[in-house]
Amino acid sequence: MVPDVPDSSAVPSRPGGAENAAHVLTAEERSEYERLRRAATLRHRRVRRLGAAILLLVTLLLAPLAVVAAWVHDTVSDTDRYVATVAPLASDPAVQKVVTDRLTDRVVRQVDVEAVTAALTEVLADSGAPPRVVAGSEALTGPLTSAVRTVVRRNVERVVTSDLFEQVWEGSNRRAHAAVLGMLTGERHGALRATDDAVELDIGSVVDEVRQRLVDQGFEKAAAIPDSDRTVTLFRTEELAKAQDTMRLLDILGTWLPVLTVALAALAVWTAPRHRSMLLVTAVGIGLMMVVLLIALAAVRRVYLDTVPAVTLPPDAAAAIFDTFVRFLRDSTRTLLVVAVITALAAYLYGPGRAAVGLRSAARRGAGAAGRGLSRAGMRVGPVGRRLAARRSWATGVVIGAGALALVLWNHPTVGAVALVLGLVLVALAAVAVLVAVAASAPPRDGAASGHAAP
Repeated sequence: MVPDVPDSSAVPSRPGGAENAAHVLTAEERSEYERLRRAATLRHRRVRRLGAAILLLVTLLLAPLAVVAAWVHDTVSDTDRYVATVAPLASDPAVQKVVTDRLTDRVVRQVDVEAVTAALTEVLADSGAPPRVVAGSEALTGPLTSAVRTVVRRNVERVVTSDLFEQVWEGSNRRAHAAVLGMLTGERHGALRATDDAVELDIGSVVDEVRQRLVDQGFEKAAAIPDSDRTVTLFRTEELAKAQDTMRLLDILGTWLPVLTVALAALAVWTAPRHRSMLLVTAVGIGLMMVVLLIALAAVRRVYLDTVPAVTLPPDAAAAIFDTFVRFLRDSTRTLLVVAVITALAAYLYGPGRAAVGLRSAARRGAGAAGRGLSRAGMRVGPVGRRLAARRSWATGVVIGAGALALVLWNHPTVGAVALVLGLVLVALAAVAVLVAVAASAPPRDGAASGHAAP
C-alpha cells in the first residue's frame, strides 16, 4: 500500500547538507499517488470480498452437517433426550398394533391346537361317543385356533395398550441407553442393537408380562413360550455399516462442528467490506440450506418407506418410527430456519432500502409521539433515562445481544422459544425508544437553571 502523506502535500527531503527544504508534490505526482492509493484500496477490498466469499461457502456447506451432527450427539450422549425421542413409540397405535400382532402370532404358535383336538377325539372315542360326535370333534381345529387367538390377542392388547407397557418401555430404554452407543459402534447388546444388516428392538419384558398373564388365566401352555425370538426388527438396510461409520464421525464432530460453523459465519461477516450486506447474505444462505435439509429428510423418508417390506413392517408403523426418531432434527432445522429469516429481516431493516427507511421512520415517529405523550402526563426518566438516551446505540446492541445469548443458552430452543425471545426483544427495543423520546421531550430540570444562581 502507498502510505498517506500530509495534507499539505509536502514531503521532507532526507536530512543532509542544505537540502532540508520540504518537497512539494506536483499535480502529476499527486495524481499518480492518488491512483496508486485507490488501486491498493481496491486490491484490499477484493481480497476481503474473496476471503468472505470462501468463508461463506464453507459455512453453507457445513451448516446442514452441523445440524445433523448436533442432533446425533444430543440423542446419543443425553439419556433424557434419547428417552424423550423413543418414548412416543410406546403409545403410537401403529407400533402397538405391530407389537400386538407379532406377540399374538408367537404365543399361538406355541399352542398345539391339533394335539388338543386329537386328544379330545380320542377321549370321545374311548368314552363310547357316537361316531358322528367323534368325527365332528375333528373339525374343531379351526374354531379352537380362532378362539385361542382371540383370547391371546385380547390379553396381549391389554398389556401393550396399558400404562404398564409405556412404563416398561421408558424404563428399559433409560436403563439400556448404552444400547444406542452399541448400535452406532456395532456392539451387540442392549435393547436397541444392530445385527448384520438389521436394527432390532428387544421386547423381552413385554413377552414376560404377556406369558405371565396367560398362565394366570389358565393357559398353562403359555409357560412354554421360549425366551428366544424376543426381538422386533425395526428396519433392514445394506448400508448399516456405512451408516455406523458416518454416525461415529458425526458423534465426534457433534460438539465442535456447530461451533466451527458459527465461527466461520461470524468471520465471513467480519471480513466482508460491507458487514450488514454480508450478514444478510449469510442469513439467507443458511435459511436456504435449512430448506434443503428439510427436503432431504422428506426424500430420505420416502426412500425408507419404499425399501421397508410391508411384511416386515406395515407402512404406517414404519412412518411412525421414522417420524418419531427424526422429529427433534426437524424441529432444530425449522428453528434455525426461523432464526435465519429473522436475522435476514433485521439486517435488511437496518439498511438503506426504501421500505426499511420508511419503517424506521414510522417507528421513530410512533416512539416520539408516545414519549411526548408520557412526558406531558408527567413521566420523568431521571438521570438513568438521560444516560440511556445518550447511549441509545449501545442499549440497542445490549438488548439484541441479550436475545441472541438467550437463544444460545436455551436448551434445544424451538420455534415457539424463538418467537418468545423475539417478542421480548421487540418489547425491550420499543421501551428503550420510548424512554429516549421521554428524555428528549422532558423540560429542563430546575436544578440546571439554579446552577447559575448566586450562592
